[in-house]
Amino acid sequence: MNPAFLPFKRTAGVLSLVLALCASSLAQKLAATPPMGWNSWDAYGFTIDEAQFKANVQVFASMRALGWQYAVIDEGWYMQNPAGHDLAERKYLYDPNGLLMPVEARFPSAVNGAGFKPLADWVHSQGLKFGIHIVRGIPKQVVQANLPIGGSAFHAADAADTTETCPWDDANYGVKDNAAGQAYYDSMLKRYAEWGLDFIKVDCISDHKYRPTEIRQVAEAIRKTGRPILLSLSPGPTNLSNADLVMKYAQMTRIADDHWDAWKTPDKKTEFPFDLNEEFDRIASWNKYSRPGFWPDPDMLPEGSLTPHPGWGQPRQSRYTQDETRTEFTLWAISRSPLIFGGNLTKLDDLARSLLTNKEVMEMNQKADKSGPALMPMNDGSPLSWRAWYAHVGGKTYAAVFNVSDEPVKTDVAWLSFHLAEKPHAAYDVWTGKHIPASKTLHMELAPHACALYRVE
Repeated sequence: MNPAFLPFKRTAGVLSLVLALCASSLAQKLAATPPMGWNSWDAYGFTIDEAQFKANVQVFASMRALGWQYAVIDEGWYMQNPAGHDLAERKYLYDPNGLLMPVEARFPSAVNGAGFKPLADWVHSQGLKFGIHIVRGIPKQVVQANLPIGGSAFHAADAADTTETCPWDDANYGVKDNAAGQAYYDSMLKRYAEWGLDFIKVDCISDHKYRPTEIRQVAEAIRKTGRPILLSLSPGPTNLSNADLVMKYAQMTRIADDHWDAWKTPDKKTEFPFDLNEEFDRIASWNKYSRPGFWPDPDMLPEGSLTPHPGWGQPRQSRYTQDETRTEFTLWAISRSPLIFGGNLTKLDDLARSLLTNKEVMEMNQKADKSGPALMPMNDGSPLSWRAWYAHVGGKTYAAVFNVSDEPVKTDVAWLSFHLAEKPHAAYDVWTGKHIPASKTLHMELAPHACALYRVE
């Protein structure tokens, strides 16, 4: 080896290390705690418009003191006919450089090419942060027209991987791992940063159509903008074997397929829809990766009113029972999962409002320094009828117990399960507000699919 290259190699290595450390530090600041937000998909699917979005954001803004911050427009904002059955009918809107644009008929503030900047500015004026959803890749129509890629000498055909498509979305080709592909994502994220974007959910990128090169390209494009934009990867399941890579580039990754409002779907042959009873093991399997800067994402909370046009199924009030709703919210909160509410905020029922505005539960989710499945008793190998989790918040311990069976359950849980000393403890029931006298174990009587959450005293 030519010795003249050694100093350069050392410098390059140091530079790479410095960049990696800077990226890690930025991610930790960007997602120091589990992200909390509202997403339009569960209530509006492709169809949300500006008036509907603003109406939800105004309700959302009233809760921002509790930590709620990201208001996200999910898929379809660029569709001129969101009710269409395929790409040709939906009519995507894009600019001369092949970048998707919000449809002015649905988002009037986007007039004259303003894009989402006026709407993002309005969201920021409410004290919140603005997010959007995209499907990874480059639109097929843009490739067929071979439009130029802004800020570069490349064209769409140079960037498109026409062998790689999304199995459930016929709109896009993949993006090649080359200079043209990077230029395309650079131009895209530059545009979004100019709009004032704070959160981007990138779909069809982390599941069985895993696209590690595109994950890296999107992250690099975000870095080049100089704007702190949280990167959320979707859908799931992200394979556990890919955890280290997604942690390097993103702040959230989906750990399950789309999660909807069912305890258990009979005769299901695939992971879709991912039911609530399945989430316990999946969240536990990713628990060791939860940390400032990266939060495994079990998907949105399909609670309350899923109207007027939910992303799956008919318009409805969530099919969960009240017990199941509280169980879902408690599991997400104590496991330090991102809290992204999916219901229509303009139609909040009393239960949904009580969950979203419980200050102590929000603080548990945001401030816990340690959280995990509780230690479970030995059994004969048959499934336990209950599960338990704990979270440590400073000097406080929270204990949650969940009945995962279809029958009522009575049990006594040792305090040791929650990593507490084996002595009598008193507790405060967070959901009911009742104080529990000191006892040697935690006595539980739970209805099917119900839970209890305690602050141990």
